[in-house]
Amino acid sequence: MAGPWAGAEMLHQGAEAIVHAGTWMGEEAVLKQRQPRTWRHPDLDARLTKSRMSAEVRLLRRLHLAGIPVPVLLAVDATEGWMVTSRMPGVPLFEHLRGGGNSDMLEELGATIQRIHSIGISHGDLTTHNILWDSDHGLSIIDFGLSQITDDIEPLGLDLQVLNECLKASHPDIEGAIDRVLAGYLDEGGQEVVTRFNDIRSRVRYHG
Repeated sequence: MAGPWAGAEMLHQGAEAIVHAGTWMGEEAVLKQRQPRTWRHPDLDARLTKSRMSAEVRLLRRLHLAGIPVPVLLAVDATEGWMVTSRMPGVPLFEHLRGGGNSDMLEELGATIQRIHSIGISHGDLTTHNILWDSDHGLSIIDFGLSQITDDIEPLGLDLQVLNECLKASHPDIEGAIDRVLAGYLDEGGQEVVTRFNDIRSRVRYHG
């Protein structure tokens, strides 16, 4: 990719996209390039890539306008399947917590998630890899590639369940972690979503 983008290191390579850090017009930025899915017909894959990236653009704009700490969209080519966003400060919360950092932000995280849910957006992959923490700037949420606008509370409850499973598996030493997240969530409202999360959690336990 030419022009005002100058690439640096690769941050992440997933099934859906490759993410690089670099600069855009001299400012720290992140480039997300969606990868072709070779088992699909090329025309279908191109249409799906364009549709999903366009949806992600709309979500980021809605979140940014609502004052949620998410990356700012700087440039996008949905046809080619790439977007450039601002680079948010901090490290993945996963690294911070696994490195022995404090967990004082968990209540704030719950409140931030509720703000996202309150405008009808589910994240879709709410793990501590997609939450950044910076001691000066606080929390930010990244990677909305699996997000959706919804009026159904099931995906919102599933967001909390994904985070719950992540906290149990990756950060088991933090006592009552999900309860602290829920306390912050409920400070902003959202009792109906928490009730649905508890239903989902009970289902998982029963079938597990």
